Amino acid sequence: MPKGDKVLVMDPCALADPAPVTNLQLPREFDSGSRPEYHTITYLRSESSQNRHSEAGADLPRITNENELCRRPEVHDRSRPTPSRTLTRREGQIYYLACLAHVTPPLSSSFRSHTTTNSTVDTIVAFVTTSRLRITILGLNYAPEPTGNAPYTASLAEGLAAAGHSVNVIAGYPHYPEWRPREGYTGWTRREVIGGVTVTRLRHYVPRSPNAIRRMHMELSFGLRLMFEPWGSPDVILVVSPALFSSGFAILRARFSIHRPAIGIWVQDLYSRGIVETAAGGSRLSSTMAKIESWILLSADGVIAIHERFQRYIVGSLGIPSTSTRVIRNWTHLPAAPISGQDQMRASLGWTAEDVVVLHAGNMGQKQGLENVVAAARLAAERQSRVRFVLMGDGNQRKSLEADAQGVGKIDFLDPLPGNEFQKALAAADILLVNERPGVKEMAVPSKLTSYFSAGVPVVAATDKGSVTASEIETSGGGIRVDAGDPKALLDALENLSSDPDRSGQLARNGLKFRQVTLSKSNAIAHYDEFLTSLASARGR
Repeated sequence: MPKGDKVLVMDPCALADPAPVTNLQLPREFDSGSRPEYHTITYLRSESSQNRHSEAGADLPRITNENELCRRPEVHDRSRPTPSRTLTRREGQIYYLACLAHVTPPLSSSFRSHTTTNSTVDTIVAFVTTSRLRITILGLNYAPEPTGNAPYTASLAEGLAAAGHSVNVIAGYPHYPEWRPREGYTGWTRREVIGGVTVTRLRHYVPRSPNAIRRMHMELSFGLRLMFEPWGSPDVILVVSPALFSSGFAILRARFSIHRPAIGIWVQDLYSRGIVETAAGGSRLSSTMAKIESWILLSADGVIAIHERFQRYIVGSLGIPSTSTRVIRNWTHLPAAPISGQDQMRASLGWTAEDVVVLHAGNMGQKQGLENVVAAARLAAERQSRVRFVLMGDGNQRKSLEADAQGVGKIDFLDPLPGNEFQKALAAADILLVNERPGVKEMAVPSKLTSYFSAGVPVVAATDKGSVTASEIETSGGGIRVDAGDPKALLDALENLSSDPDRSGQLARNGLKFRQVTLSKSNAIAHYDEFLTSLASARGR
């Protein structure tokens, strides 16, 4: 554990609802022995009940509220050979780590104060940290970009700042998914404050018609800017991939800095798998990319993968030690879906009550393979089906898709909508669609799923069997899968689901539950806080 961190054992029922923290069970000492100072507590036994047995916490003093915790900084338990640690606070923030009984850490879940837990949690340990990290996040994409990894990077930066850390972001100029610089962003360098976080923007090359070579040019141009831009003196840097090549430049600079910071890399896409699955190159290019990707990840002190499948590939195929990797899922960055206004939204978008609106929201690129949706819309027109496809967003394939859909009456294209309107559009649709090109299995986790599961609408995914997306659909229970590249199977599934309101409702409820239990923002950010703190502590920061 980081120096200055203190522990206490707490009854899980204290977090059963968002009420103020009560019923704290104080505390017992956990001796870290010869483990490093930053290591989390190990071999924690179940202590969810004071009355279970004396060794599990009976006869410990109790605290009824946080004010009393502040007034009572030290408690000794005479029944134990070692007194409890002194309790301290940092800017009023208490963090909760949840651990299942008889499970050894690293602890699997994290909870901020006033966060709802579920019944599977047996023990909660609270630690109050006295450290305040200087964190620099380096990534090509950032808010106000509405899709891709930008919303997650912005949400994380704001969450870490709210937790008391000093956070700075160095990002590119907003350009995605339109693939042109956002209006109003001019000059060579720009500084702004977004959500309480200072963001330094570095201008870089933006391809109007992106392909592999032009994207590499863009990443290299941003990476070169990162090499010479002042970073300050961060305790830890977190680089975001994509952009992998820019991340390589940043890691290279960090490793040779006089005051070398701890280095973490956040893997949102797998480049070497992407080359194979999008047929962007042959085996030689894929092998070369795997070597580059492996070298960059090995150069970091810690690697975050957003899915267990990513972690298996990173460890098994790229040769990264499992001890250096951790899985922290992306989270839902949207608030709960609106409970009213759907009819008005449908009317404003020209959707009638008779239409079965199937909405695909997000990027329109090669990976999405949306030609399949155009073919399904053409088939829907031939059948005179009630299904109406809507592609909302932008991307390098939009113009060709619009040309292909010319004269097809069962498909519409919408420009990206701002946050609140975007969420209303999701909730107003009848079915939300994920479509992937055949062969896409491991390279990415569709970021749109975290938004879809917030909408209270069933999901249909046209994706290969065994893909990461198929796994998410199965795990969440929030949708159904059909084969990628099969427009007839897609349309059949949509028509069948639209005629079964009971099943549609159950899928929607499953998605909402998955969002609440698995895709918690506060959970994820607390995990990142602990991850970055452990990296910094390992380097003596």
